[in-house]
Amino acid sequence: MAEEFALDLEELRHLHEIAKRPRILSLLTSEIRNLEKLSSEATSTARASQIPIPAPIATGTTVSPSPARSYSPLASFSWDQDNDKVKIYVSLEGVDETKIESEFKPNSFDVKFHDIQGKNYRFAVVKLHKDIVPENCKILVKPKRVIITLVKASKANWLDLHFKEDKLKPAMDEEKDPMAGIMDLMKNMYEDGDEEMKKTIAKAWTDARTGKTADPLSSYR
Repeated sequence: MAEEFALDLEELRHLHEIAKRPRILSLLTSEIRNLEKLSSEATSTARASQIPIPAPIATGTTVSPSPARSYSPLASFSWDQDNDKVKIYVSLEGVDETKIESEFKPNSFDVKFHDIQGKNYRFAVVKLHKDIVPENCKILVKPKRVIITLVKASKANWLDLHFKEDKLKPAMDEEKDPMAGIMDLMKNMYEDGDEEMKKTIAKAWTDARTGKTADPLSSYR
Protein backbone atom coordinates (compact mmCIF):
# COMPACT_ATOMS: atom_id res chain seq x y z
CA MET A 1 0.00 0.00 0.00
CA ALA A 2 2.82 2.42 0.86
CA GLU A 3 4.44 1.70 -2.51
CA GLU A 4 1.16 2.45 -4.30
CA PHE A 5 0.87 5.78 -2.46
CA ALA A 6 4.42 6.67 -3.50
CA LEU A 7 3.70 5.97 -7.17
CA ASP A 8 0.50 8.02 -7.06
CA LEU A 9 2.27 10.91 -5.33
CA GLU A 10 5.03 10.93 -7.92
CA GLU A 11 2.48 11.02 -10.72
CA LEU A 12 0.40 13.79 -9.16
CA ARG A 13 3.48 15.94 -8.51
CA HIS A 14 4.53 15.53 -12.12
CA LEU A 15 1.09 16.68 -13.28
CA HIS A 16 1.24 19.61 -10.85
CA GLU A 17 4.48 20.80 -12.46
CA ILE A 18 2.99 20.93 -15.94
CA ALA A 19 -0.51 22.14 -15.04
CA LYS A 20 -1.31 25.78 -15.82
CA ARG A 21 -4.97 26.41 -15.07
CA PRO A 22 -5.65 27.66 -11.49
CA ARG A 23 -8.53 25.24 -10.89
CA ILE A 24 -6.44 22.24 -11.92
CA LEU A 25 -3.52 23.42 -9.77
CA SER A 26 -5.82 23.78 -6.75
CA LEU A 27 -7.30 20.31 -7.22
CA LEU A 28 -3.88 18.74 -7.58
CA THR A 29 -2.49 20.54 -4.51
CA SER A 30 -5.40 19.37 -2.36
CA GLU A 31 -5.13 15.79 -3.55
CA ILE A 32 -1.36 15.71 -3.03
CA ARG A 33 -1.80 16.83 0.58
CA ASN A 34 -4.44 14.16 1.22
CA LEU A 35 -2.31 11.46 -0.34
CA GLU A 36 0.77 12.55 1.62
CA LYS A 37 -1.24 12.14 4.83
CA LEU A 38 -2.44 8.67 3.81
CA SER A 39 1.07 7.68 2.82
CA SER A 40 2.45 8.83 6.20
CA GLU A 41 -0.20 6.85 8.08
CA ALA A 42 0.46 3.73 6.02
CA THR A 43 4.20 4.01 6.67
CA SER A 44 3.65 4.42 10.43
CA THR A 45 1.37 1.38 10.53
CA ALA A 46 3.90 -0.72 8.64
CA ARG A 47 6.68 0.29 11.03
CA ALA A 48 4.54 -0.47 14.08
CA SER A 49 3.77 -3.95 12.79
CA GLN A 50 7.50 -4.66 12.59
CA ILE A 51 8.18 -3.89 16.26
CA PRO A 52 8.83 -7.19 18.03
CA ILE A 53 6.56 -8.05 20.93
CA PRO A 54 8.61 -8.91 24.02
CA ALA A 55 8.16 -12.42 25.34
CA PRO A 56 6.37 -12.69 28.69
CA ILE A 57 8.63 -13.01 31.70
CA ALA A 58 8.26 -16.34 33.40
CA THR A 59 7.61 -16.35 37.14
CA GLY A 60 8.13 -19.00 39.73
CA THR A 61 4.41 -19.57 40.27
CA THR A 62 2.14 -21.01 37.59
CA VAL A 63 -1.58 -20.50 38.01
CA SER A 64 -3.73 -22.98 36.12
CA PRO A 65 -6.75 -21.35 34.51
CA SER A 66 -10.11 -22.50 35.78
CA PRO A 67 -11.91 -24.73 33.28
CA ALA A 68 -14.53 -22.93 31.21
CA ARG A 69 -18.09 -24.00 31.82
CA SER A 70 -20.05 -25.49 28.97
CA TYR A 71 -23.75 -24.74 28.57
CA SER A 72 -26.61 -26.46 26.82
CA PRO A 73 -28.97 -23.96 25.16
CA LEU A 74 -32.62 -23.77 26.13
CA ALA A 75 -34.22 -23.15 22.77
CA SER A 76 -37.71 -24.37 23.74
CA PHE A 77 -39.86 -21.79 25.54
CA SER A 78 -43.18 -19.96 25.43
CA TRP A 79 -44.07 -16.36 26.17
CA ASP A 80 -46.93 -13.93 26.53
CA GLN A 81 -47.29 -10.21 27.20
CA ASP A 82 -49.42 -7.31 28.30
CA ASN A 83 -48.87 -3.58 27.87
CA ASP A 84 -46.22 -3.45 30.60
CA LYS A 85 -44.45 -6.82 30.73
CA VAL A 86 -43.26 -9.83 28.79
CA LYS A 87 -43.23 -13.20 30.55
CA ILE A 88 -41.07 -16.05 29.27
CA TYR A 89 -41.79 -19.61 30.45
CA VAL A 90 -38.87 -22.07 30.39
CA SER A 91 -39.56 -25.73 31.20
CA LEU A 92 -36.75 -26.83 33.54
CA GLU A 93 -36.90 -28.97 36.70
CA GLY A 94 -34.55 -28.98 39.67
CA VAL A 95 -33.39 -25.38 39.39
CA ASP A 96 -31.57 -24.02 42.45
CA GLU A 97 -32.39 -20.32 42.77
CA THR A 98 -28.98 -19.67 44.35
CA LYS A 99 -27.22 -21.10 41.28
CA ILE A 100 -28.75 -18.80 38.71
CA GLU A 101 -26.56 -16.17 37.03
CA SER A 102 -28.49 -13.47 35.18
CA GLU A 103 -27.66 -10.29 33.28
CA PHE A 104 -30.30 -7.89 31.98
CA LYS A 105 -29.46 -5.04 29.61
CA PRO A 106 -31.66 -2.41 27.91
CA ASN A 107 -32.12 -4.58 24.80
CA SER A 108 -30.93 -8.08 25.77
CA PHE A 109 -30.68 -10.61 28.58
CA ASP A 110 -28.65 -13.69 29.49
CA VAL A 111 -29.70 -16.25 32.13
CA LYS A 112 -27.48 -19.22 33.17
CA PHE A 113 -28.66 -22.19 35.25
CA HIS A 114 -25.86 -24.14 36.97
CA ASP A 115 -25.60 -27.69 38.30
CA ILE A 116 -28.90 -29.15 37.20
CA GLN A 117 -28.35 -32.91 37.34
CA GLY A 118 -24.72 -32.36 36.43
CA LYS A 119 -25.42 -29.99 33.53
CA ASN A 120 -25.48 -26.23 32.93
CA TYR A 121 -28.14 -24.52 30.84
CA ARG A 122 -28.32 -21.12 29.24
CA PHE A 123 -31.15 -19.02 27.82
CA ALA A 124 -30.32 -15.69 26.17
CA VAL A 125 -31.68 -13.21 23.66
CA VAL A 126 -28.90 -11.07 22.21
CA LYS A 127 -31.29 -8.42 20.87
CA LEU A 128 -34.89 -8.03 21.99
CA HIS A 129 -37.75 -6.74 19.87
CA LYS A 130 -37.87 -3.55 21.97
CA ASP A 131 -36.08 -2.08 25.00
CA ILE A 132 -36.66 -3.17 28.61
CA VAL A 133 -35.95 -1.78 32.09
CA PRO A 134 -33.12 -4.04 33.36
CA GLU A 135 -33.38 -3.19 37.07
CA ASN A 136 -37.08 -4.15 37.17
CA CYS A 137 -36.74 -7.52 35.47
CA LYS A 138 -36.87 -10.66 37.62
CA ILE A 139 -36.73 -14.47 37.65
CA LEU A 140 -39.21 -16.72 39.44
CA VAL A 141 -38.38 -20.40 40.04
CA LYS A 142 -41.23 -22.93 40.06
CA PRO A 143 -40.96 -26.71 40.64
CA LYS A 144 -41.08 -27.55 36.93
CA ARG A 145 -40.41 -24.27 35.19
CA VAL A 146 -38.76 -20.86 35.41
CA ILE A 147 -40.57 -17.59 34.64
CA ILE A 148 -38.47 -14.69 33.35
CA THR A 149 -40.30 -11.37 33.57
CA LEU A 150 -39.15 -8.49 31.36
CA VAL A 151 -40.49 -5.02 32.08
CA LYS A 152 -41.06 -2.99 28.91
CA ALA A 153 -39.41 0.41 28.64
CA SER A 154 -42.52 1.70 26.85
CA LYS A 155 -46.05 0.40 26.46
CA ALA A 156 -46.28 -1.33 23.12
CA ASN A 157 -47.25 -4.64 21.62
CA TRP A 158 -44.28 -6.82 20.68
CA LEU A 159 -44.64 -8.69 17.39
CA ASP A 160 -41.82 -11.03 18.39
CA LEU A 161 -39.45 -11.63 21.28
CA HIS A 162 -36.42 -11.27 19.04
CA PHE A 163 -35.48 -8.18 17.07
CA LYS A 164 -35.92 -8.54 13.33
CA GLU A 165 -34.16 -6.35 10.80
CA ASP A 166 -36.41 -4.24 8.60
CA LYS A 167 -36.00 -5.85 5.18
CA LEU A 168 -37.26 -2.69 3.48
CA LYS A 169 -34.40 -0.62 4.88
CA PRO A 170 -31.95 0.28 2.09
CA ALA A 171 -28.56 -1.32 2.31
CA MET A 172 -25.65 0.85 3.35
CA ASP A 173 -23.15 1.83 0.72
CA GLU A 174 -20.10 -0.38 0.63
CA GLU A 175 -16.87 1.16 1.76
CA LYS A 176 -15.31 2.95 -1.16
CA ASP A 177 -11.79 2.45 -2.43
CA PRO A 178 -9.57 5.26 -1.04
CA MET A 179 -8.02 5.60 -4.51
CA ALA A 180 -11.41 6.29 -6.12
CA GLY A 181 -11.04 10.02 -5.42
CA ILE A 182 -7.81 10.20 -7.39
CA MET A 183 -9.40 8.44 -10.35
CA ASP A 184 -12.30 10.91 -10.33
CA LEU A 185 -9.88 13.82 -10.12
CA MET A 186 -7.88 12.54 -13.09
CA LYS A 187 -11.05 12.14 -15.14
CA ASN A 188 -12.13 15.72 -14.33
CA MET A 189 -8.71 17.06 -15.26
CA TYR A 190 -8.82 15.09 -18.49
CA GLU A 191 -12.22 16.55 -19.41
CA ASP A 192 -11.28 20.13 -18.49
CA GLY A 193 -7.73 20.16 -19.82
CA ASP A 194 -6.42 21.19 -23.22
CA GLU A 195 -5.04 18.72 -25.74
CA GLU A 196 -1.52 18.83 -24.25
CA MET A 197 -2.89 18.14 -20.77
CA LYS A 198 -5.03 15.24 -22.06
CA LYS A 199 -2.06 13.62 -23.76
CA THR A 200 0.13 14.05 -20.66
CA ILE A 201 -2.49 12.58 -18.30
CA ALA A 202 -3.21 9.67 -20.60
CA LYS A 203 0.46 8.79 -20.95
CA ALA A 204 1.25 9.18 -17.24
CA TRP A 205 -1.77 7.13 -16.22
CA THR A 206 -0.99 4.35 -18.67
CA ASP A 207 2.70 4.20 -17.68
CA ALA A 208 1.89 4.06 -13.97
CA ARG A 209 -0.79 1.36 -14.27
CA THR A 210 0.64 -0.88 -16.98
CA GLY A 211 0.06 -4.47 -16.04
CA LYS A 212 -2.03 -3.66 -12.95
CA THR A 213 -5.45 -2.30 -13.94
CA ALA A 214 -7.20 -1.18 -17.06
CA ASP A 215 -6.77 2.46 -18.07
CA PRO A 216 -9.74 4.31 -16.47
CA LEU A 217 -9.50 7.03 -19.12
CA SER A 218 -9.89 4.70 -22.08
CA SER A 219 -13.53 5.68 -22.57
CA TYR A 220 -12.54 9.32 -23.10
CA ARG A 221 -10.17 8.73 -26.02
